[in-house]
Amino acid sequence: MRVVLGVTGCIAAYKAVEVLRGLQKHGVEVQVVMTRHATEFVGKLTFQAISGHEVVTEIFTPTADPEIKHIQIAQSADLLLVAPATANTLAKFANGIADDFLSTLYISTTAPVLIAPAMNVEMWAHPATAENVRRLRERGVHFIDPGEGYLACRTVGAGRLAEPIEIVAGALSLLDEQASSKAAPSTTLFINRSSQSNSVEPTALPLAGEHVLITAGPTYEAIDPVRGITNRSSGKMGYALAASAAEMGAEVTLVTGPVGLTPPASVCAINVRSAAEMLDAVLANLAASTVVVMAAAVADYRPVRPAEQKIKKDGSPMVLELEPTEDILATVGRIKEMRILIGFAAETENIVANALKKLHAKNADLMIANDVSAKDAGFDVETNRVTLVSAFETIELPLLTKRQVADRILAAAMNLKALRLSS
Repeated sequence: MRVVLGVTGCIAAYKAVEVLRGLQKHGVEVQVVMTRHATEFVGKLTFQAISGHEVVTEIFTPTADPEIKHIQIAQSADLLLVAPATANTLAKFANGIADDFLSTLYISTTAPVLIAPAMNVEMWAHPATAENVRRLRERGVHFIDPGEGYLACRTVGAGRLAEPIEIVAGALSLLDEQASSKAAPSTTLFINRSSQSNSVEPTALPLAGEHVLITAGPTYEAIDPVRGITNRSSGKMGYALAASAAEMGAEVTLVTGPVGLTPPASVCAINVRSAAEMLDAVLANLAASTVVVMAAAVADYRPVRPAEQKIKKDGSPMVLELEPTEDILATVGRIKEMRILIGFAAETENIVANALKKLHAKNADLMIANDVSAKDAGFDVETNRVTLVSAFETIELPLLTKRQVADRILAAAMNLKALRLSS
């Protein structure tokens, strides 16, 4: 299968490298076409070195090839994918303007077209852009809508390029339809971020070949046979991550503390109680893993000497001597090698600053920071509002269901892995 990847001129052009890598991982041949403005953000040599093909930018460049280049590429494509697509590109496509190689290619191809827009929030909301998108959808063009987040213009809102893993999944879904010779429906492939799920089409398996190791829930540290130290974690975030990873094609091992949840189908669940038991289970399954997500809320302390019998209440004060539990995240961080390691930072103040400090201290690749004092996020609820903190960027997500948050976390993990491979 052959995809023509169109890259247009905006700051999100660097993410097209991750899209290219993601497609190649699934055996797709990719030809890159860049607009002149796109080359101001990412050099042609980058795409050429990774794709193994000439990168086309100009329509009138003389060559020794007698073929008309845009027709040749248009006819060889199984899919035209434009990511990122600027407002200007959408306007050209919608109005049949063909004044550069990419826009000329668009009106020359009969292959399916998938567009992932990226722009300022006001530009995405503008009636002209909305009208152009409507026209293109009516003509059968497929879209993956932009997400919400912190934009390059220092505003927050819709307009951020969809995660590369979502774009790759959408492209693979359309290629699957082509390969199986099924009649493709004329409806639009549309990932609607206001719906209850951000999941991609089930035919796409963006985590195929990955082994994701996840911890979930609280730990329980015994004081005596009937009492213990624990916390409010319900395990819902970790279980949502396990369900999402499994549906995306990963082999999933879930190390779970004591919770009242049923593990997702096809997930290998290992039940533990204490921090020590959780560490042992993680280390026993670490070798096979490629991505490790430490979503469990591990108790920081345990009693030094748990009582063998129930401690009787006699009305007098009791002093309980505690010692630190095993730091599972830091332990994995020291031996992670090429694995992607994700931790959680449950905070009540200085959320991002504390998460960034923890990111470096634990040698993690990504930290999920959330304010557990908020009533609609964190423990005991179905929603979460988190910030994804890495060494490269900080992405503040709006209030989402925990399953939607899980999808975004795994997408970010694959982006980090693609970035590591490309560098």
